[in-house]
Amino acid sequence: MKKLMLTTMTILCFTYANAQDETGQGFTKGDYFISGSFGFNSSSTGDNKSSSFTISPRVGYFVSENIAIGARVGYQTFSQEFGAIETDVNTLTIGGFGRYYFTPTSKFSIFGELGVDYQSINSDNGTTDTTTNGFGLGVRPGISYFLSTDFALEMTWGVLSYATANPEEGESTDNFSIGLDLDNINLGLVYKF
Repeated sequence: MKKLMLTTMTILCFTYANAQDETGQGFTKGDYFISGSFGFNSSSTGDNKSSSFTISPRVGYFVSENIAIGARVGYQTFSQEFGAIETDVNTLTIGGFGRYYFTPTSKFSIFGELGVDYQSINSDNGTTDTTTNGFGLGVRPGISYFLSTDFALEMTWGVLSYATANPEEGESTDNFSIGLDLDNINLGLVYKF
Protein backbone atom coordinates (compact mmCIF):
# COMPACT_ATOMS: atom_id res chain seq x y z
CA MET A 1 0.00 0.00 0.00
CA LYS A 2 2.86 2.39 0.81
CA LYS A 3 4.41 1.76 -2.61
CA LEU A 4 1.09 2.49 -4.32
CA MET A 5 0.66 5.74 -2.37
CA LEU A 6 4.25 6.79 -3.08
CA THR A 7 3.86 6.01 -6.78
CA THR A 8 0.57 7.91 -6.95
CA MET A 9 2.06 10.95 -5.20
CA THR A 10 5.08 10.89 -7.51
CA ILE A 11 2.85 10.78 -10.59
CA LEU A 12 0.71 13.63 -9.23
CA CYS A 13 3.82 15.74 -8.49
CA PHE A 14 5.18 15.22 -12.02
CA THR A 15 1.76 15.97 -13.50
CA TYR A 16 1.54 19.17 -11.44
CA ALA A 17 5.07 20.19 -12.44
CA ASN A 18 4.29 19.63 -16.13
CA ALA A 19 1.05 21.57 -15.79
CA GLN A 20 3.01 24.42 -14.20
CA ASP A 21 5.37 24.53 -17.20
CA GLU A 22 2.38 24.69 -19.56
CA THR A 23 0.76 27.68 -17.82
CA GLY A 24 2.54 30.14 -20.07
CA GLN A 25 5.56 30.97 -17.95
CA GLY A 26 8.50 31.78 -20.15
CA PHE A 27 8.56 33.37 -23.60
CA THR A 28 7.23 32.09 -26.94
CA LYS A 29 7.14 33.41 -30.50
CA GLY A 30 4.84 36.44 -30.80
CA ASP A 31 5.17 37.55 -27.15
CA TYR A 32 5.70 41.23 -26.37
CA PHE A 33 7.41 42.42 -23.21
CA ILE A 34 8.15 45.67 -21.48
CA SER A 35 10.85 46.07 -18.90
CA GLY A 36 13.15 48.64 -17.52
CA SER A 37 15.29 49.73 -14.68
CA PHE A 38 15.73 52.77 -12.55
CA GLY A 39 18.13 53.95 -9.90
CA PHE A 40 18.73 56.76 -7.48
CA ASN A 41 21.94 57.64 -5.66
CA SER A 42 22.75 60.43 -3.23
CA SER A 43 25.88 61.13 -1.21
CA SER A 44 27.09 63.95 0.99
CA THR A 45 30.42 64.76 2.63
CA GLY A 46 30.49 68.13 4.37
CA ASP A 47 29.52 70.75 1.78
CA ASN A 48 30.14 68.37 -1.14
CA LYS A 49 26.97 66.71 -2.44
CA SER A 50 26.08 64.57 -5.41
CA SER A 51 22.95 62.82 -6.63
CA SER A 52 21.89 60.88 -9.69
CA PHE A 53 18.68 59.46 -11.09
CA THR A 54 18.38 56.96 -13.94
CA ILE A 55 15.36 55.51 -15.75
CA SER A 56 15.54 53.17 -18.74
CA PRO A 57 12.32 51.61 -20.13
CA ARG A 58 12.42 49.09 -22.99
CA VAL A 59 10.00 47.11 -25.16
CA GLY A 60 10.68 43.85 -27.01
CA TYR A 61 9.05 41.36 -29.36
CA PHE A 62 9.85 37.67 -29.94
CA VAL A 63 10.30 37.19 -33.69
CA SER A 64 11.04 33.48 -33.18
CA GLU A 65 11.15 31.01 -30.31
CA ASN A 66 14.64 32.14 -29.24
CA ILE A 67 15.15 35.63 -30.71
CA ALA A 68 13.74 38.91 -29.42
CA ILE A 69 14.28 42.41 -30.82
CA GLY A 70 13.43 45.68 -29.16
CA ALA A 71 13.99 49.36 -28.49
CA ARG A 72 14.95 51.32 -25.40
CA VAL A 73 15.13 54.89 -24.15
CA GLY A 74 17.18 56.03 -21.17
CA TYR A 75 17.51 59.22 -19.22
CA GLN A 76 20.07 60.00 -16.52
CA THR A 77 20.61 63.18 -14.55
CA PHE A 78 23.61 63.81 -12.32
CA SER A 79 24.11 66.84 -10.05
CA GLN A 80 27.18 67.68 -8.01
CA GLU A 81 27.97 70.52 -5.63
CA PHE A 82 31.66 70.80 -4.87
CA GLY A 83 31.94 73.89 -2.70
CA ALA A 84 30.69 76.82 -4.78
CA ILE A 85 30.86 74.89 -8.08
CA GLU A 86 27.67 73.20 -9.26
CA THR A 87 27.68 70.77 -12.18
CA ASP A 88 24.63 69.26 -13.88
CA VAL A 89 24.91 66.48 -16.46
CA ASN A 90 21.88 65.16 -18.38
CA THR A 91 22.16 62.14 -20.64
CA LEU A 92 19.58 60.89 -23.16
CA THR A 93 20.07 57.45 -24.71
CA ILE A 94 18.06 55.91 -27.57
CA GLY A 95 18.85 52.44 -28.83
CA GLY A 96 17.89 49.02 -30.07
CA PHE A 97 18.76 45.52 -28.94
CA GLY A 98 18.58 41.91 -29.97
CA ARG A 99 18.52 38.96 -27.61
CA TYR A 100 19.08 35.24 -28.02
CA TYR A 101 17.36 33.16 -25.32
CA PHE A 102 18.81 29.72 -24.65
CA THR A 103 15.78 28.46 -22.67
CA PRO A 104 12.90 30.78 -23.63
CA THR A 105 9.93 28.60 -22.65
CA SER A 106 11.07 27.72 -19.14
CA LYS A 107 10.55 29.66 -15.93
CA PHE A 108 14.30 30.40 -15.77
CA SER A 109 15.90 31.76 -18.96
CA ILE A 110 19.48 32.61 -19.91
CA PHE A 111 20.11 35.10 -22.70
CA GLY A 112 22.78 37.10 -24.49
CA GLU A 113 22.06 40.68 -25.59
CA LEU A 114 23.60 42.82 -28.34
CA GLY A 115 22.72 46.52 -28.11
CA VAL A 116 23.39 49.65 -30.16
CA ASP A 117 22.80 53.10 -28.64
CA TYR A 118 22.93 56.76 -29.58
CA GLN A 119 23.74 59.12 -26.69
CA SER A 120 23.48 62.88 -26.16
CA ILE A 121 25.12 64.35 -23.06
CA ASN A 122 24.58 67.93 -21.92
CA SER A 123 26.92 69.26 -19.21
CA ASP A 124 26.54 72.64 -17.45
CA ASN A 125 28.88 73.86 -14.71
CA GLY A 126 27.47 77.39 -14.46
CA THR A 127 30.02 78.95 -16.82
CA THR A 128 30.24 76.39 -19.64
CA ASP A 129 27.39 74.53 -21.32
CA THR A 130 28.57 71.70 -23.62
CA THR A 131 26.90 68.95 -25.62
CA THR A 132 28.53 65.66 -26.54
CA ASN A 133 27.05 63.11 -28.96
CA GLY A 134 28.16 59.56 -29.45
CA PHE A 135 27.20 55.95 -29.98
CA GLY A 136 27.90 52.65 -28.31
CA LEU A 137 27.84 48.95 -29.05
CA GLY A 138 27.66 46.38 -26.27
CA VAL A 139 27.24 42.65 -25.56
CA ARG A 140 26.14 41.33 -22.17
CA PRO A 141 24.75 38.13 -20.64
CA GLY A 142 21.55 38.01 -18.61
CA ILE A 143 18.98 35.85 -16.88
CA SER A 144 15.26 36.14 -16.30
CA TYR A 145 13.12 34.31 -13.76
CA PHE A 146 9.32 34.22 -14.03
CA LEU A 147 7.49 34.97 -10.80
CA SER A 148 4.10 34.38 -12.50
CA THR A 149 2.80 33.93 -16.03
CA ASP A 150 3.21 37.65 -16.79
CA PHE A 151 5.98 38.98 -14.50
CA ALA A 152 9.68 38.13 -14.42
CA LEU A 153 12.77 39.48 -12.71
CA GLU A 154 15.64 40.23 -15.06
CA MET A 155 19.34 40.69 -14.39
CA THR A 156 22.18 41.59 -16.75
CA TRP A 157 25.80 41.95 -15.74
CA GLY A 158 29.20 42.57 -17.18
CA VAL A 159 29.83 44.08 -20.55
CA LEU A 160 31.92 43.91 -23.69
CA SER A 161 31.49 47.33 -25.25
CA TYR A 162 32.81 50.02 -27.51
CA ALA A 163 31.69 53.65 -27.28
CA THR A 164 32.70 56.89 -28.93
CA ALA A 165 31.89 60.46 -27.83
CA ASN A 166 32.23 63.57 -30.01
CA PRO A 167 32.05 66.88 -28.13
CA GLU A 168 31.08 70.11 -29.88
CA GLU A 169 34.57 71.40 -29.16
CA GLY A 170 37.64 69.27 -28.66
CA GLU A 171 38.68 65.79 -29.67
CA SER A 172 36.55 62.67 -29.74
CA THR A 173 36.98 59.93 -27.15
CA ASP A 174 36.92 56.19 -27.90
CA ASN A 175 36.37 53.68 -25.09
CA PHE A 176 36.66 49.89 -25.15
CA SER A 177 35.54 47.99 -22.06
CA ILE A 178 35.39 44.35 -21.00
CA GLY A 179 34.30 42.97 -17.67
CA LEU A 180 32.26 40.10 -16.28
CA ASP A 181 32.58 41.06 -12.63
CA LEU A 182 29.57 41.82 -10.47
CA ASP A 183 30.29 45.58 -10.29
CA ASN A 184 28.03 46.26 -13.27
CA ILE A 185 24.70 44.57 -12.41
CA ASN A 186 21.40 45.85 -13.77
CA LEU A 187 18.15 44.57 -12.27
CA GLY A 188 14.73 45.05 -13.81
CA LEU A 189 11.15 43.85 -13.88
CA VAL A 190 9.64 42.35 -17.06
CA TYR A 191 5.95 42.31 -17.96
CA LYS A 192 4.97 39.88 -20.74
CA PHE A 193 1.78 40.33 -22.75
